[in-house]
Amino acid sequence: MLAGRDPERAAIAALLDAARSGSGGALVVRGVAGVGKSTLLVDALTTAADLRVLRTSGVESESPLAFAALQRLLWPLRTRIDSLPAPQASALRAAMGEAEGEGDRFRAFLGTLSLLADAAEQTPLLVVVDDAHWLDEASAAALLFAARRLQAERVALLFAARDGDARRFDADDLPTVVLGGVTGTDADALLSARAGTDIDPAVREQLVTGTGGNPLALVELAGVLTADQLTGRAPLPSPLPLTGGVERAFLHRYRSLDEPAQRFLLVAATDDTARLTVVRDAAECLDAADTALDAAERSGLLRVDGDTVTLYHPLVRSAVYRAATSAQRRAVHRVLADVLTGDPERRAWHLAAAADRLDEDVVAALDGVAERAAARGGHEAAAAARARAAELTVGGEARGRRLYLAASSAWLGAHPSRASALARAAAADVTDPLLRSQLLALQGQIEWNTRSLNDGYDLVLQAAELAADVDPAPAAQLAMLAASLAAFGARSPRTVNPTALVAEPAPDAPTRVRAAWALLQGFGAVARCDWGTAAESFRCAFVLTDADPVDDHVLQPNLGIAAMLIDDDERGLRLHEQQLTAARRAGALNMVEHALTRGAHFQIATGAWSKAAAAAAEALPLTVGTGHPGLSALPTAQLALVAALRGDDAADRHLDRVAEIRDKHPVGITDGLVADLAHWARGLRSAAQPATALHHLMQIEGPVWRRLAALDLFDAAVRGDREDLARTWLAELEQFAAGTELPAATAVVEHGRALLDDEGDAETHFRRALAAHTDSPRLRDRAATHLAFGEHLRRARRRVDARDHLRTALALFEDLGATPWAEQATQELRASGETARRRDETTATELTRQERQVAALVRQGLSNRDVAAQLFVSPRTVDFHLRNCYAKLGVSSRAELTALRLDL
Repeated sequence: MLAGRDPERAAIAALLDAARSGSGGALVVRGVAGVGKSTLLVDALTTAADLRVLRTSGVESESPLAFAALQRLLWPLRTRIDSLPAPQASALRAAMGEAEGEGDRFRAFLGTLSLLADAAEQTPLLVVVDDAHWLDEASAAALLFAARRLQAERVALLFAARDGDARRFDADDLPTVVLGGVTGTDADALLSARAGTDIDPAVREQLVTGTGGNPLALVELAGVLTADQLTGRAPLPSPLPLTGGVERAFLHRYRSLDEPAQRFLLVAATDDTARLTVVRDAAECLDAADTALDAAERSGLLRVDGDTVTLYHPLVRSAVYRAATSAQRRAVHRVLADVLTGDPERRAWHLAAAADRLDEDVVAALDGVAERAAARGGHEAAAAARARAAELTVGGEARGRRLYLAASSAWLGAHPSRASALARAAAADVTDPLLRSQLLALQGQIEWNTRSLNDGYDLVLQAAELAADVDPAPAAQLAMLAASLAAFGARSPRTVNPTALVAEPAPDAPTRVRAAWALLQGFGAVARCDWGTAAESFRCAFVLTDADPVDDHVLQPNLGIAAMLIDDDERGLRLHEQQLTAARRAGALNMVEHALTRGAHFQIATGAWSKAAAAAAEALPLTVGTGHPGLSALPTAQLALVAALRGDDAADRHLDRVAEIRDKHPVGITDGLVADLAHWARGLRSAAQPATALHHLMQIEGPVWRRLAALDLFDAAVRGDREDLARTWLAELEQFAAGTELPAATAVVEHGRALLDDEGDAETHFRRALAAHTDSPRLRDRAATHLAFGEHLRRARRRVDARDHLRTALALFEDLGATPWAEQATQELRASGETARRRDETTATELTRQERQVAALVRQGLSNRDVAAQLFVSPRTVDFHLRNCYAKLGVSSRAELTALRLDL
């Protein structure tokens, strides 16, 4: 019975109405055990007669089984899987256990979204997930992925999750309602319906106080208290029968049964298939036959519907299971394993639960579970299986290897804390040098991504040293990785030079080996500020991989890092676009996020700010659910910087969010980068106060960002009467420009010399800067030089000469959307005697970030389904945004959209 809950019912009704109208969404119903979450879900179903309903629930004993809950949910839709794009269909069939897989986890997630969206095309869809806190982690991740991307779908996703349990359903970013206790007439209704009599108001208040208004507790009390007690004619017992929790009432009923019925209930509580044939066969092995089933049903603790067995409440399961002795539980797990011969995953876990000593047969079964789970992308399940297998393995190398594999799976499953703990446990048993090197590298990766760059670097150094004595191939890769970290400022107490760990490869060595060596030398040169050697080495790696492209998950990102370190913008844009395309095609969500955020650096540098903002906005939701909340700091900081460059007040909101993320979560290797972006953005926001701007800009530590912000640093220092600082920065830039010979660096150096000139050569330096800018893609720097030169000429009373530069500056700044500098250029033009005309702005500036992404991909000739796959949304969402693009841009077809001249 549902009493009250009007606000919660209204929230669910709004969710369903939105789905009917094509605006999908999700809602999480939270509350403690017995508060009525499941009853509220049942009530929702009564209002959804016109919707198609899919249901699943989490099961405690099933939580180690990858995608178990998702398989049940999507089973009615399985015939539609073949209509999905082939990569999604393949990954989803693997997740459903119907085919072999290759660990395409995020393709399975996208396939889940696509399948739900496809099913909703015919009839709006209500997806109900009860006991979400007990979902296996792969299913939870898939459903949360879908829940965050429903948008234009006719899908309502309704979760119910228990609070106060050991496991928690992490969905704090989704709309949530929290159920509390009932009081007053609502409590009266529950008590009276169960007791069959009116309840004395004073008694009701005592019961509400004693139970916190928990509906299930009230119903159970109404069933055990006498009519005299409920009507106030007799005192209530003290303490109340439910003191210690609602489970006590269930346990009392359970212990009132005879032993065979108790055994039958224990089997049902331990089973996770909910199939009567399984429970019955296992119970018969324990001499609990049909008479035991009858008694269990009569107790009200168990229900049978066809071949489905359900328990009255989830607390029945935990109460009954915990009441059994360890020997009784092992016996039940053993017989369940015996009857589940056709279900290797469940059988293995029951065998593992039954084992009380080392058992190689059980270990082999768990190894098989781990391999199959990993192949389906169920990395959490693989980690759990390998960890349990390690517990049942004789100590030594075999145990250590299993713990290492468990740690690797936990890391891939986005559980860094668990991965770190498993890796530490593995370290006690791993002695093989190569395996220990791999373990140290994994620990380093976890460390630099989630906690400390320096500690991560130290671990990778140790890994490289170990590998160098065993195998030169992994040693070279690890040494290159260590040198890359050092180039970003990582430091270690050990005096080890990564570049000295491996010998130069032979001229006929594979391209990836020679390219890794070149990168190693380049990173080493960056660490000692030898920019000439760095540029030469990096360009060698670029030439090698241009001639013979390699697909290497370590080498490719480090080529992009190399381009960043020497300001090779064109190379960086090309590399990250290639990485992004490959990651989208592969459905590799983590690599999509990496390519988007690293590529945004070069887009910011070259003035492609709309693209940079779109990339950061797309990356931001991809960081949710990775297990690393700190990852969201980088795209948020990028959004803050782009907003600051445009003079948009949204920059302040983004900066506050960056500070909050850094305060609450470890950011790892990107923390220094995030801090530099934030300092630059704050400096830009304070440009009108040179001293304040200089305070923020002086705190930029990374050479890459000091160079990008150089003109702002020069401007603030000169206006703030700190030419000494400007000359220090100029000397740093002169060293970089001389070593790399990059036009962009030369232009900034000449600009700085012009600002600091005291010998009457400023015009010469400005003209040299502009000459260098003609070969540089950094449009904002070019515009800034035109503006500064125009100001210089106007102050020298050469107004006519100044106007050409000021007009050029204004046009460039308007193209960039750099409002503060456009306004400054306009003011300078007025001061020169010319009134600037405001240019018409293209309606493309009115597109939202997602509309820009959709339009850009459609203009490449991609279909809606292909665009959806690349953006990790559904085709219907793409169609929704595309129609908005048509309306805003005044076109009616893909051909017209493609023909428009747009900067997307």
